[in-house]
Amino acid sequence: MSPALLLLALALSQAPETTPPPQAAGPIGFSSLFNGSDLTGWRGRPHLSPYEDAKWETEQLKAKHAEWQTNLEQHWSVDAGEIVNDGHGVFLTTVEDFDDFELRLEYKTVAQADSGIYLRASPQVQIWDTTEAGGKWNIGADKGSGALWNNQENPRFPLVHADRPFGEWNRLRILMVGDRVSVWLNERQTVAHARMENYWQRGAPLPRSGPVQLQTHGGEIRFRNLYVRRLDAAEANAVLARNDRKGFRSVFNGLDWNGWAGPVENYFIDRGTIVCKPGKGGTIFTKKEYGDFHLRFEFQLPPGGNNGLAIRYPGQGDAAYHGMCELQVLDNSAEKYAGLKEWQYHGSVYGQKAALRGYQRAVGQWNFQEVRVQGSHIRVELNGHVILNQDLAAIETPPSGREHPGRTRLRGHFGFAGHNDPVRFRRVEIREIGSD
Repeated sequence: MSPALLLLALALSQAPETTPPPQAAGPIGFSSLFNGSDLTGWRGRPHLSPYEDAKWETEQLKAKHAEWQTNLEQHWSVDAGEIVNDGHGVFLTTVEDFDDFELRLEYKTVAQADSGIYLRASPQVQIWDTTEAGGKWNIGADKGSGALWNNQENPRFPLVHADRPFGEWNRLRILMVGDRVSVWLNERQTVAHARMENYWQRGAPLPRSGPVQLQTHGGEIRFRNLYVRRLDAAEANAVLARNDRKGFRSVFNGLDWNGWAGPVENYFIDRGTIVCKPGKGGTIFTKKEYGDFHLRFEFQLPPGGNNGLAIRYPGQGDAAYHGMCELQVLDNSAEKYAGLKEWQYHGSVYGQKAALRGYQRAVGQWNFQEVRVQGSHIRVELNGHVILNQDLAAIETPPSGREHPGRTRLRGHFGFAGHNDPVRFRRVEIREIGSD
């Protein structure tokens, strides 16, 4: 090697490690949220319940937006390809709303700063000074950034402390499906598929859609390389399905009716999918009985589709009355169902308890659903959102006005209660609670 090349190699080996250039090329499949030069695509919005401004009239909303924009311009700026906040003012908020998504960004902050990332306008993935000098070890800052600090019942502290020292850039990756959130800080996982609680309405699921907000809270913070990727139904379902796999067993082999009973002639199998024949129905069910169990499956509704889940079914009779219950599987968007009783819509315990609406995917897309049955308690999670959580024994008078004598059953078959429509089911799995 020549002396010149030797000197160059030596200089390169001793050069300090460089950080990626501002607004580096984004990952494949991601869209940029920041163009590197101005705040196009962003607006101002404070810490405010999304249920509040949703009620405002157009003129009030316009006036508030103008006020927030003025505030934004006072406290947010762009410097050398970085978004900069001075520690004050409204939060920087995406103009677009997001359902299920993956977000990637980098941030750098200063001592005693406190910030975070609001997801669907809800707080928050925490960012803060995690040193003892920061003065917040008494509320958990010593455990690190990158967790769901506003949770009360679900995990709120990070799995590991992954913050880099002040002056260095931190990399944040957030994956959100329904209410389920996973977070990686500097390539270390700090949140693992935890439920993010609704800060604005405790006990309710998060809004299905909403903006991303960059919080400001007392100290300068800089952001760069902000990218987002929307998840389609197939990927969102896969994220939900791959979590906590232990103990689940398929109850349908995808080929024939082995292990099933009832009027199977009213259904057919299409490429591993159970389909109710048009104009047919009845309750088909597993030959095996279950006590407490956790169910997972995917379903696809045709326009106006109607079916049901038979829970602890005795093998004969009407699942809604003779079984523990029938959980509705229904196209909530169909005009012909506009006048139904609340307890007749999707996810509801038919005749006994209404489920929340607004969390189905569009007709024709596959939905992912989980049902947990334990004692007299039943919980339904649709596309990552809990839409029903009820102890049936606590219902003194069913809203249907009828008796449901089977609701105290502690054991029975699982099945599908068809109602003449070609609703499709696949990837049907059950984990018996107590055996996992």
